[in-house]
Amino acid sequence: MKTSRSASNPLPTVDLIIEYNDGIILIKRKNPPPGWALPGGFIDYGESIESAAIREAKEETGLEVELVRQFHTYSDPKRDPRHHTITTVLIARAAGRPSAGDDAKAAGIFRRENLPEQIAFDHRDIINDYYTGRY
Repeated sequence: MKTSRSASNPLPTVDLIIEYNDGIILIKRKNPPPGWALPGGFIDYGESIESAAIREAKEETGLEVELVRQFHTYSDPKRDPRHHTITTVLIARAAGRPSAGDDAKAAGIFRRENLPEQIAFDHRDIINDYYTGRY
């Protein structure tokens, strides 16, 4: 028997830590919530996490990425002020020159010591986990 999904279920998303020239790529968001963020977004119906990650990277940074591995899944109901989301974070590598696209105003390369002050969602925590080797 097929059951219908409730509108109150968490929404699946994907985010990428794109390793690039001894740093990582962040995008400056065009839409609320404001700030810098890891490239990523909602997974479309019928789309795999990996396909969504590759699509979102291309849309937001203009880069073709090579997925390296899954990093961790984050599910705190308060991680996104708009909805309850569950994100799977993937580590990727890319070559080329990043450029902002889709819902990104800018794309930048940051190291641990020069992260921007305003980082959206729980992405500062994710980045800290990445740099400290928590997962």
